[in-house]
Amino acid sequence: MAQPGFWDNPSHSAEVLRRRRVLERQQETLKQVTADSEELATWSELLAEGETDSDLPAFLARLEEEVGKLELAIKLSGPDDDKSAIVAIHPGAGGTESQDWAEMLLRMYLRWAEREDYDVDILDRLEGEEAGIKSVTFAIRGENAYGYLKGENGVHRLVRISPYDAAARRHTSFASVYVYPDVDDEVTIEIDTKDLRIDTFRSSGAGGQHVNKTESAVRITHLPTNIVVSCQNERSQIKNRSTAMKMLRVRLYDLEMKKRADEQAERENLKKDIAWGSQIRSYVLHPYRMVKDHRTGEEVGDTDRVLDGDIDPFIEAWLKGRLAEGGDEAGV
Repeated sequence: MAQPGFWDNPSHSAEVLRRRRVLERQQETLKQVTADSEELATWSELLAEGETDSDLPAFLARLEEEVGKLELAIKLSGPDDDKSAIVAIHPGAGGTESQDWAEMLLRMYLRWAEREDYDVDILDRLEGEEAGIKSVTFAIRGENAYGYLKGENGVHRLVRISPYDAAARRHTSFASVYVYPDVDDEVTIEIDTKDLRIDTFRSSGAGGQHVNKTESAVRITHLPTNIVVSCQNERSQIKNRSTAMKMLRVRLYDLEMKKRADEQAERENLKKDIAWGSQIRSYVLHPYRMVKDHRTGEEVGDTDRVLDGDIDPFIEAWLKGRLAEGGDEAGV
């Protein structure tokens, strides 16, 4: 940082500072665990001599917690893991069934965020005609939100007796979940205004007369990549445009990170496709009840608990799997 010209490149300097903060946190945790290991040796000598102490269980519990923190710090060591997350959910084919499933997933992630004390900001939401949602994009703000949620990328499958089928038949629904890092303002993404098509329209759904009767909603299309983002959450067209531009920057940043990760994966012959229908997780409510992650084999029988936001077993299993594989620098 003391080198001449270090601060001339805000993007590079911000990344170096972020990595420094991550390494400092890991170093502090490691120092504490090292100190505790020395104390543990003392405890071992006392126990070998037949002495006991009522403080031992509390010490072991604290040591286990600190080791868990260190393991988590290692798992969440990707370049964007400490950032907030932008999450987009889209239903698959199937109309109301899939739209209802998409809303169930939204509720699951919102409940998870609440459990973890994260702040949530709904950026764009398009309601379904009968029930559910046609799409939703929201931010989960807080440290390591992206690191935790990046493994949720992919197709999620639901099997249940349809509440919308008069014959009470079993239906299978799909919805896709995309998770992007909420890039810092210091990260520079070059966007040429000539590459943008900006449309305004009236917002849909609840929001009052002003929201529904003025063209405050904004849709931005990035022509070179065909990425489309929209925002209708604010009353002001200016605010919606600003939010939409930030969402576009996030998408373009994520596209570049995935491109680099794909290039690295091809070099290592590890590239895997996430295609529609190749679900990462199945949520079965009938004829039995179980949630299973097809990548890790993690299974939970209490489906209500999972759909109420307790997805930590799947997050932990995926992170452990990535750590065993060696992970990748792009954190995907």
